[in-house]
Amino acid sequence: MEQKGNNRYDKNGITPFRKSNDITIKGGETEMGNRVFALFILPCLLFYAFPVQAAEKEERTWQDEAIYFIMVDRFNNMDPSNDYNVNVNDPKGYFGGDLKGVTAKLDYIKEMGFTAIWLTPIFKNEPGGYHGYWIQDFYKVDPHFGTMEDLKTLVKEAHKRGMKVILDFVANHTGYHHPWLNDPAKKDWFHEKKEIFDWNNQKQVENGWVYGLPDLAQENPEVKRYLIDAAKWWIKQTDIDGYRLDTVRHVPKSFWQEFSKEVKSVKKDFFLIGEVWSEDPRYIADYGKYGIDGFIDYPLYNAVTKTLTKRDQSLRSLYDVWEYNKTFYDRPYLLGTFLDNHDTVRFTKLAIDNRQNPISRIKLAMSYLFSAPGIPIMYYGTEIAMNGGEDPDNRRLMDFRADREIIDYIKKLGELRQKLPSLRRGDFTLLYEKDGMAVFKRHYKDETTVIAINNTGKTQKVHITNDQLTPGKELRGLLAGDLVRSGRDGYDIIINRETAEIYALADKTGINIPFIMAIVAVYVLFILFLYLVKRRSKQAT
Repeated sequence: MEQKGNNRYDKNGITPFRKSNDITIKGGETEMGNRVFALFILPCLLFYAFPVQAAEKEERTWQDEAIYFIMVDRFNNMDPSNDYNVNVNDPKGYFGGDLKGVTAKLDYIKEMGFTAIWLTPIFKNEPGGYHGYWIQDFYKVDPHFGTMEDLKTLVKEAHKRGMKVILDFVANHTGYHHPWLNDPAKKDWFHEKKEIFDWNNQKQVENGWVYGLPDLAQENPEVKRYLIDAAKWWIKQTDIDGYRLDTVRHVPKSFWQEFSKEVKSVKKDFFLIGEVWSEDPRYIADYGKYGIDGFIDYPLYNAVTKTLTKRDQSLRSLYDVWEYNKTFYDRPYLLGTFLDNHDTVRFTKLAIDNRQNPISRIKLAMSYLFSAPGIPIMYYGTEIAMNGGEDPDNRRLMDFRADREIIDYIKKLGELRQKLPSLRRGDFTLLYEKDGMAVFKRHYKDETTVIAINNTGKTQKVHITNDQLTPGKELRGLLAGDLVRSGRDGYDIIINRETAEIYALADKTGINIPFIMAIVAVYVLFILFLYLVKRRSKQAT
């Protein structure tokens, strides 16, 4: 939370499957045969078509995660007992979302390929703090969201599914009317009330009151001890896996150094990802020296919103950000990449303002986030193209009855990212870019993937030379099923307008004897089945 719904779909986009228990013998042999054929042949086709060999089991790290970001109040209401002061018609009011609601949607989140969730602050807020950033008590769950037991249950259920839980932690400020402000014993717990006039003046940035919120004096040993103890307490009580650290740049670096050391001592591999809102990667990266593992990648966000919210924009800037990240960050793969969040205008609105189809824009942008280096973070509602302008319009109520087109696409991306280590850990190379058509390569150990993104209004053909890719192989498309065989001079990739494809570089298929034998066996079984059905039909008559 630093300075600087309603969605477009009202109908259920899920087409129900038709079921039939009736088997017609006469005139129905073909239909039944086709079903049996599909039952046997499809698994064979999938098995032999997937180009990636099983990789060695490697220890899971945070760069392997994909994060789904939730504003608890605006997500899903499952407990009417905590619905006091709820008014869904007030953009700044409570909408009723709670921790039980998040727990109920864990399978939905996991289905899309997300392996972790990040929750806005769940600590008790003063009245009106639906977003969680006006903290009143650092040791209590806000009653609007549920109870401590609800939070513990959420974490346990997430862990059962192999998912991690990140809580938002605010060390910079309290709510506007915190009791400490009227406590004489804590008069030194806050900085003097001052606005920030010069955002390049670090002293002003660290001591000023952001949005008029009381600024805690972290250099005070009592304040420091209180905040660190509270952060450690939540880990011990709930077994959470990480903190997203709010307003990092407004807190002294010396505090973060001690904070990170102590909270990481509580749980192995505990993750800290910080919000340093800046366009300068060097400024952000410097905070990595003080124990913060990763950061929200605002420079990439700026590049993404400028290039992928409309057609015919060069994608070179996306790669340039990665080149800067490699230079300045010790761990660039731990940067959180995103299209929008609770502090920004929705990506959908930017696309609509540019007179673009937001669905195709989101699919293209998510293709990049899930295939490029970094930890993809998706703000709730992106999967239904949720619209929204400035705060609080960008925090509309989630609608789970919306069309599944984007959901199903993200599911494919999530599956590929988990199956292909190169999309999580591989190096990143730009092979081609011209006027919005780009081809990237990722390589990890013996695995190579190629990502082609056509951000133009026309079908594009790109030639990749043998110097850029190993010759004598083929590119197997994993999103749309495209197949590109190498020629004498390399590979010719053809991509439709406003689409993307992820290819796996593999040996040429050639004659696959086991596959052919499997097909023959299936056809023999198919013919045998029809014979038995016909014979049974004659006996019945």
